[in-house]
Amino acid sequence: MVENVIWPAFLDSDCTRSEGRRVSKELAVAEPTVDEIAQAVQQVGYDAVIERDKTYPREYEPRGRVLVKGADDASKTDLLGAVAAYLDVIRG
Repeated sequence: MVENVIWPAFLDSDCTRSEGRRVSKELAVAEPTVDEIAQAVQQVGYDAVIERDKTYPREYEPRGRVLVKGADDASKTDLLGAVAAYLDVIRG
């Protein structure tokens, strides 16, 4: 089973595309946390594992990452879009 990795930078509206943002500016949120991302992943219907001590290769401060289990059937783009939409709802 392949695990998808979601770094906070993928969904961070403060990051540019070259800094790692993978969703549109409209879907992105400011400074998403791994806890929020994990909660959104679970809302989408997948299991999430938080690794807090990891650092995204393009950043210097460790913000952690979320491993998504069981998302083999979803494309990474679709998964990130769904998670970003739920992040917006969570912060509502």
